[in-house]
Amino acid sequence: MTLLAYEGLRVTLPAMARPVLDGIGLRVAAGEVVALVGESGSGKSVTARAALGLFPQGAEVGGRVLVDGTDLVGADPANLRDVRSDKAAMIYQDPRAAINPVRRVGDFLTEPLRLVHGWTKTRAERRAAELLDAVGLPDPVRHLGQYPHELSGGMLQRVVIAAALTTEPKLLLCDEPTTALDVSTQAEILAILGRLQRERGLGLLLITHDIELAASVSDRIHVMYAGRIVETAPVAELFSAPRHPYTAGLLGSSPPLTGPVARLTPIPGAPMGLLESAPGCAFAPRCRFAEPGRCDQSPPELTPHGPAEVACHRAAELTRQEDR
Repeated sequence: MTLLAYEGLRVTLPAMARPVLDGIGLRVAAGEVVALVGESGSGKSVTARAALGLFPQGAEVGGRVLVDGTDLVGADPANLRDVRSDKAAMIYQDPRAAINPVRRVGDFLTEPLRLVHGWTKTRAERRAAELLDAVGLPDPVRHLGQYPHELSGGMLQRVVIAAALTTEPKLLLCDEPTTALDVSTQAEILAILGRLQRERGLGLLLITHDIELAASVSDRIHVMYAGRIVETAPVAELFSAPRHPYTAGLLGSSPPLTGPVARLTPIPGAPMGLLESAPGCAFAPRCRFAEPGRCDQSPPELTPHGPAEVACHRAAELTRQEDR
């Protein structure tokens, strides 16, 4: 069952030279983990927030964003409240920014249950303690009475995960959930997310700039550049045969999570900003395979190439060269 579907989502802002998002299409099914990968400024976080009906102020929005069948583009407040309170929840990258520093952890966890769902204080606190235990925090009752500054970053991220699960959502949106953490804590948080996702049959959309990290937990990866998806494929296929030069560049510039680290090759140049535009492929100025008069003149469409979809004029040609 499809929990989340973006259909031609386009988001534009006044005075910007190009769209923030330009025709985004992806799906997340129940029990599936899908990753959206790309450099900073590619539009990943805007895509994730769209699944809660949160769009930049002043933006013009086209296309559809369906969460469990409800279209959030132009949705009325009642439908938005229904999605945000029961169907989808967001885990943000900085847990200290997500929690009010002058309120106790227990208040943060129980407020949605008491105010939105009408639970009693006792019932809500019991539920909050159960969730803190589920995310691996010892002595959960004690933690309910603590303030955020009394917990480490890893402990706070567990609290944020517990908060996202309080109302039993079907869909989890994870926006760089481990970026602010050290490597060992990152692994613990990913393990918790993976276990909870499997146990509860959740659909999970993971936003990250780290393609190696995405591969460790995802079923399918979408690679994003300058507001467009340029490649999507199952994880094994994408790593064994990347078809877009940008995907290959990300793989070549990312150290592996395990094993020896080979020499890394950075992608030349800088990502295209919102004040820049190009008539052709946005990646062409950084691409060593770009053909003048072709790649810089018309934007490539996302087209099937085996089990993958790729937006590159030379995808088939470059794949044949790789095969030889």
